Amino acid sequence: MRPAPWAVLAAAALLGACAGKPPAPDWEMNARGSLDRYVAAWMDGADRAADAEFARARTALAATGQPALVARAELTRCALQASALVVAPCPGFETLRDDAPAAERAYADYLAGHLAPSQADLLPPQHRDVATAAAPDAALAAVPDPLARLVAAGVLMRSGRATPGVIASAVDTAAAQGWRRPLLAWLGVQALRAEAAGDAQAAARIRRRMALAAGER
Repeated sequence: MRPAPWAVLAAAALLGACAGKPPAPDWEMNARGSLDRYVAAWMDGADRAADAEFARARTALAATGQPALVARAELTRCALQASALVVAPCPGFETLRDDAPAAERAYADYLAGHLAPSQADLLPPQHRDVATAAAPDAALAAVPDPLARLVAAGVLMRSGRATPGVIASAVDTAAAQGWRRPLLAWLGVQALRAEAAGDAQAAARIRRRMALAAGER
């Protein structure tokens, strides 16, 4: 399982030690490891383990007294929710919004589906292209990182711009990474659309795939 990119707003860069510099302090190593394990557990649907890892990461980051670091960790949680089509507020970030940098505020608005045009340049390039593209299918396909691609697909869905191609790309991405929670969510969208179109055969096939991914026998 790959850790979150931008983790999801470049946490990897912020928490990573640079070559040639003194060893990273314990809080950086602890936060990085916990965030990586949080992402893996959440994407697999292991909520108890995910909650414990996130709490450890947040505690380590909060020890620095830097709101921006904690805000980025909270945005990781918001981004994972978007990747799996979880419609929920992000109260952990909102309590820190006033002290968060402009880029983090723009990313939070993007995840919520109401990014202002003036904020687009503040997003990471892969999300910037998706946010402003006239053809979202092509823009999404050009996103190299699988988690960023899945998050972007979730934003497109939330903002009403998800095409069948976007949905198929999200299913393929989640399946290739073995991310059970988002895979089930996106397959559910495909199943509902097949049922709405009256394609009972396709809907049944998708439902069987969902049962397999869920571990049913």
